[in-house]
Amino acid sequence: MTKPANLEEAVDRVRELGAEVESSGEAKTGGEALERSRALLHEWVDTVAGVVINAGLGRVSLIHANGKESSVASSELPFLLSQPAKFER
Repeated sequence: MTKPANLEEAVDRVRELGAEVESSGEAKTGGEALERSRALLHEWVDTVAGVVINAGLGRVSLIHANGKESSVASSELPFLLSQPAKFER
């Protein structure tokens, strides 16, 4: 997977936001650390039993098999998930 040209800018922006509220962040943008994070995210997503999409708020709520909820704030994800499915015949 190739890195987007603006990856470092995005990482810096997110870390600066955390610093404003005195909370440090950890960035993984390549190598084994990124691969491990991606693998763990895939495992975590596989526990999703339901999805609530709220495009108007820019939020997707995941309902996990254990009944817990997780929220993802995104300007793109709700719209991606709201698009009609394309079925091949």
